[in-house]
Amino acid sequence: MDALTGFASVGAAYSAHSLSARGRLRHDLVARRLLAELPARPARVLDVGCGDGEMTLRLAAAGHHVTGVDPSAEILRAAARRLSARPDLAPRIRLLEAGIDGRPFERERFDAVCCHGVLMHLDAADAIGRLAGLVARGGVLSILTENRAAIGFREALRGEYRAARGLIEQGAAASRGNLGLQTRGDTAEALDELAAGHGLSPLPWQGVRIFHDHHVDWTPDPEEYAQALQTEWAASTRDPYRQLGRLVHTVARHGAERRTTP
Repeated sequence: MDALTGFASVGAAYSAHSLSARGRLRHDLVARRLLAELPARPARVLDVGCGDGEMTLRLAAAGHHVTGVDPSAEILRAAARRLSARPDLAPRIRLLEAGIDGRPFERERFDAVCCHGVLMHLDAADAIGRLAGLVARGGVLSILTENRAAIGFREALRGEYRAARGLIEQGAAASRGNLGLQTRGDTAEALDELAAGHGLSPLPWQGVRIFHDHHVDWTPDPEEYAQALQTEWAASTRDPYRQLGRLVHTVARHGAERRTTP
């Protein structure tokens, strides 16, 4: 993951995206699913590629103990600034400068290992193998990445027809994201197969941002946002809708049956 230190150059843009309605949809949908799979007791969570700490803070606010790691010192400083505004969460959060192969936590095992918005920049097989080894028995591995099956869908909805046709006709495996980076897509089936190959039991996967991904300057009022979120949630685990989500969220459990239905 050390190769991702260049991601710091778009850190500010990512933070702005996280605060947008589209960004909030992503975080709200993923957090709701992940929290449903965590135990009621305080869990140990590793947030790999934590960025500015959005999910780290959300999970800590829910009562869990979270280790947020990122290879970028600059991005971790942004996370630390956000944490300073929530001193009540400080006892439950530690931030470490490290990549997926970092040593500070290699002997630990976690009730949840999250890798959100990072896998598209890594070798999927290698990354999932490393991450799976950090999951405690009964714990979950949560992966959020670009959905290869939906590449070209956003462009078509935005009216960028030439670009959409090119991606669709080529069966493209990658596309350019909102941050200007070329990102690889993966299918839920391939991610589940990789997790299963490391002893994890895949749970039903989730499509994220099915209906709202193409909106650039979307500023809904609270009621519209609530309705949009409920609609996205309803579609997120149902076919054929979830297949067209910009992002795919897979969850796999180590050595135990799933606890709940999202």
